[in-house]
Amino acid sequence: MEAEHKQVIVIRKDLNMRKGKMVAQGAHASMAAILNYGNYDESVFTLVLDDKIKPWLTGRFKKICVSVNSEQELLDIHTRAKNAGIITALITDSGLTEFGGVPTHTAVAVGPDSEDKINAITGGLPLL
Repeated sequence: MEAEHKQVIVIRKDLNMRKGKMVAQGAHASMAAILNYGNYDESVFTLVLDDKIKPWLTGRFKKICVSVNSEQELLDIHTRAKNAGIITALITDSGLTEFGGVPTHTAVAVGPDSEDKINAITGGLPLL
């Protein structure tokens, strides 16, 4: 039986973002993880359906939202995912609508990849 694949979206709770802002930042992270994994050539975007992407896009399109309580926790999750060879994307909000104009790390996507690999990085985090 093939391993399940998923993507985990990690949101900073310490920023006290409005719910809509949290949703937007999570969506940015999810999209960025996939778009950064693909290739751009002029006006063509190509995404190779390898063993990280294909099972997720063609199977159960699983996303889980969890939280951390600090920027350092968010950055640590991102670094651990990168070091493990997992697709990841760190989102830095420009601060135009919240955060007083200060660019702020708000969210990170971990995956898609196999559930086992993702759980090793995010398994202990509380659900959002």
